[in-house]
Amino acid sequence: MSSYVIGVDFGTDSVRALLVNAHTGEEVATAVHSYKRWAEGLYCNPAHAQFRQHPLDYIEGLEASITQVLSQVSDTVKSGVVGISVDTTGSTPVAVDEKATPLALLPEFADNPNAMFILWKDHTANEEAREINELARTWEVDYTKYSGGLYSSEWFWSKILHTIRIDDAVAAKAYSWLEHCDWIPALLTGNTDPHSIKRGRCAAGHKAMWHEEFGGLPSDKFLSALDFRMKGLRSRLYTETYTSDHAAGTLSAEWSRRLGLSENVVVGVGAIDAHFGAVGAKIEPFHLVKVMGTSTCDMLIAPTSLFEGICIKGICGQVDGSIIPGMLAMEAGQSAYGDLFQWFSQLLSFPVRTLFGDTLPKGMIDKMIAQILPTLNDKAATLPVTASDAVALDWINGRRTPDVDLDMKCMISGIHLGTDAVSIYKTLVEATAFGSKAIVERYEEEGVTISKVIALGGLSKKAAFVMQTLANILELPIAVVKSEQACALGAAMFAATAAGVYPAIGDAQAAMHSGYEKEYYPEENKRAVYQELYKKYKDLGAFAKKNKHQKKTNATESVN
Repeated sequence: MSSYVIGVDFGTDSVRALLVNAHTGEEVATAVHSYKRWAEGLYCNPAHAQFRQHPLDYIEGLEASITQVLSQVSDTVKSGVVGISVDTTGSTPVAVDEKATPLALLPEFADNPNAMFILWKDHTANEEAREINELARTWEVDYTKYSGGLYSSEWFWSKILHTIRIDDAVAAKAYSWLEHCDWIPALLTGNTDPHSIKRGRCAAGHKAMWHEEFGGLPSDKFLSALDFRMKGLRSRLYTETYTSDHAAGTLSAEWSRRLGLSENVVVGVGAIDAHFGAVGAKIEPFHLVKVMGTSTCDMLIAPTSLFEGICIKGICGQVDGSIIPGMLAMEAGQSAYGDLFQWFSQLLSFPVRTLFGDTLPKGMIDKMIAQILPTLNDKAATLPVTASDAVALDWINGRRTPDVDLDMKCMISGIHLGTDAVSIYKTLVEATAFGSKAIVERYEEEGVTISKVIALGGLSKKAAFVMQTLANILELPIAVVKSEQACALGAAMFAATAAGVYPAIGDAQAAMHSGYEKEYYPEENKRAVYQELYKKYKDLGAFAKKNKHQKKTNATESVN
């Protein structure tokens, strides 16, 4: 009898469930559920970089996506399901009470954004991140050393510190905090004890400064020095972490009933979506896996022994076992990628929505707007590339790596009266590729050689111009993963491992990998001009950084 596993991938806009034959890798059924409250724009304020998600969106999406998948298969297949694993966005933490209940599920906090999951791209804690970095520089232990040397406002501690400072009610009620990827397995297994919930190595290492060298998380003394309200929190969190080949438990009676599955179904320890995407892409040492969506995450693994005592500067962390157990994982990425293109699309759609919103059917308007990006891609591919082209910075949502600085802004230099929408789009695409090249350069400067690039995610399949430009600027071939759902597939691989179908994740990868559907190769005739444009990109970045520093200095002098 065949064994089946379910991988659940919680994205920014929706959750996707994938049912896979654990022996063959056949993707049997899939379903997607869009978050209702998120789609309505609730609890978010983009102008202030506030992005929150209600736990009900996650609960409803979890049940709806899995039950919809199971409705497509026979009872025989249902009875063959042996494991479920989940990945989520991250760092996406939430305040919980003594029973591990997210505060927004309590009546008194139901509409309080601070009691909800603080999404990965929420940047309301920029000031708190700056404080963490400043304290770490003077502390006896630099807890940021394995986080690229700089801590981000997108991560666990910054968000907690900001929240407890601005919301006394949440601060008083919060017993502990959970990452989204740790809460879902706890929910499925019925674990209501914050102390016994198995915390994933992935989120702990990359987002919460957990490391064995430190005895776990940063010390209580360090956290208390940041703010007296942090005192004692460490003891209500965790010391041990687990790689995703471990089981978090089995389905609770409640979730067995809700999903129509056996209570014997194993639930794996969760992780961040990009890390499972790298597993689904069959990552190997020194292969850079680019997960390309609203932002990018660039994943890389290497033998741990090669980097003993070496800390890679300016990335999003290096953690033993966060992708493949027994291997050192390194993460980098860009805070906006697809988001930059969507912003430009929304900018161009203004006349359509404003001038024709009351006269044309909504469906027609939506169809017109949906064609903006595909049309821009097609037309931009026909434009020549010259050394006099405009150059842009890709930092519309700040810079994640190298060297996190989420206060940085996007800039476009070199436009003129002849510059049109297609030309600007081409410039923005090149900017995102230049940002990717800066990451590759940093790895190489730090002694990490990249031998292959693998891409997955919506952009890798929908935008050939984006992918060809990326190959040209990186000067490396790029293989695109065949599976439409590599993150969910990676989750399914870990589900098969946690459930005991395979002894190790490498065996699951070998049996379940989907292969590649396309490869992009650098166009030699564009190499020299892109090298020149990349130098302009770096010069523009240096100007922006200097200008920002000067403004900050002037503001400080004015206050003094």
